[in-house]
Amino acid sequence: MRGVWRHLRVGTGDGGAANDRYGNGQNPDTLLGKMLRLDVATDLSQPYTIPADNPWVNADWAGRDMRNEVWALGLRNPWRYSFDRSTGDLWIADVGQNQIEEVNVVRLGSAGGLNFGWPAMEGAACLQQAGCDQAGLEMPVLTYNHGGGDCSVTGGYVYRGAQYPALNGVYIYGDFCSGRIWGLDAASPGAPVLLLETRSSLSSFGEDEAGEMYVTDLGRGIVLQLVAE
Repeated sequence: MRGVWRHLRVGTGDGGAANDRYGNGQNPDTLLGKMLRLDVATDLSQPYTIPADNPWVNADWAGRDMRNEVWALGLRNPWRYSFDRSTGDLWIADVGQNQIEEVNVVRLGSAGGLNFGWPAMEGAACLQQAGCDQAGLEMPVLTYNHGGGDCSVTGGYVYRGAQYPALNGVYIYGDFCSGRIWGLDAASPGAPVLLLETRSSLSSFGEDEAGEMYVTDLGRGIVLQLVAE
């Protein structure tokens, strides 16, 4: 993969309960509701070490000490996240609560320290109070509302395979409940295009060594390869 993403990323949910009841998404004392960045290769005698250039190793967050493992905060349930094997960009799909699903992209070269807004925000909308403070928050590149069977985003990959050249550079993702699969221009995200209507409970996407893509159907317990109809 192109780029310098040398360390393991770990996405964590906020710990459950509505409206982030325990306040973990914006709590610097917990690893929940965060994207972590860990070094799992330098010292094999330990489970992991903390990269010296993680954003809060030598800095405070809002006047408080942040856990040094944290690379970004304000996530509800990152499901799933992946790297573009060509550009190195990081794509994070974050499952919403009752109304809005979202997709975020972090371009290669970001030093981290991003705040994706949960629980003040659900998608690009204020969650619990109108006119919430959005200063310094990272806005999603894509959101969609629940309805028509949609209810829970499942993040995928930017397609870099050879079988379908027209899809090169398209971020492919879906919805667990409706089984719909969409494509989004990864370089210049705009309106997504509906690619497939499936009967699958889309729990995850995957890609093989050649960049061809697969989905897992939780309901039927099978793996399917994405092919043109």
